Amino acid sequence: MKTTLKTLFTLALAVSINSQLQAQGLSMPQASTSQTITQSFGLGKMTLNYSRPNVKGRQVFGALAPYGEVWRTGANSATIITFSEDVKIEGQNLPAGEYGLFTIPGKTEWIIIFNKGSKQWGSYTYKESDDALRVKIKPTVLKDKVETFTIQLANVYPTSAQLQLLWDKTGININLGTEVDSKVMASIDQAMQGEKKPYFQAAQYYYENGKDINKAMEWMNKADEGNTTAPWVKLWKGRVQLKMGDKKGAAATAEQGLKIATEINNAEYIRLNTALIAEAKK
Repeated sequence: MKTTLKTLFTLALAVSINSQLQAQGLSMPQASTSQTITQSFGLGKMTLNYSRPNVKGRQVFGALAPYGEVWRTGANSATIITFSEDVKIEGQNLPAGEYGLFTIPGKTEWIIIFNKGSKQWGSYTYKESDDALRVKIKPTVLKDKVETFTIQLANVYPTSAQLQLLWDKTGININLGTEVDSKVMASIDQAMQGEKKPYFQAAQYYYENGKDINKAMEWMNKADEGNTTAPWVKLWKGRVQLKMGDKKGAAATAEQGLKIATEINNAEYIRLNTALIAEAKK
């Protein structure tokens, strides 16, 4: 009962102070600055909103953020993370939506929580019954101290990324994943039924994702027929040829691409086609 009353009092005090400042027309910097991150991921995007406390000489984990207790994962309002499409967190499914990102720090293991109660101050009204997903992560010891609490997205690829929490000497790496191949393949199939067929883009996707290389070659030839003066089409056609084992054909196509790029003074495709010629002639 005492804990509940204390929690309610703390929450009411925070709201009261904020209301008073607004009523008085005061404009003051926040002790913990806020940050919003938007990152494209798969065929959608993820957005993160959080506040960033500083260490300021304090003991952070085990004291400021006690072990074994739910933490707001930042300061001020609860940290919010939004996914526009379904994702996987450490291999577990999480539906698209907006979530409060809570954590339970521990010496040897953290619990990462995606909770449906995203709009709240701190973690005072957190309810475990609203958890959508929990995963366990082992913390790492950082070489360099991070003064300002940081959440970032690292090692971002089309279907995978890492959500990193960094503060003081502690790091947390959360693996994210998303499935796009079936959606892209269905999109290609549908687009190929239309009048304007995306031969070039479809061939690129087939090449980069280990699909039918013969189909990729067929489509790249079609793209080349429709745009014979594009050094980028020559480059990618040459790459497909090289992947098929046709080194002579790849070198010849890249030579054409180099000639076009030189004529239009495109430094990037001069460099790329030159590199492909060298690779094909090894």
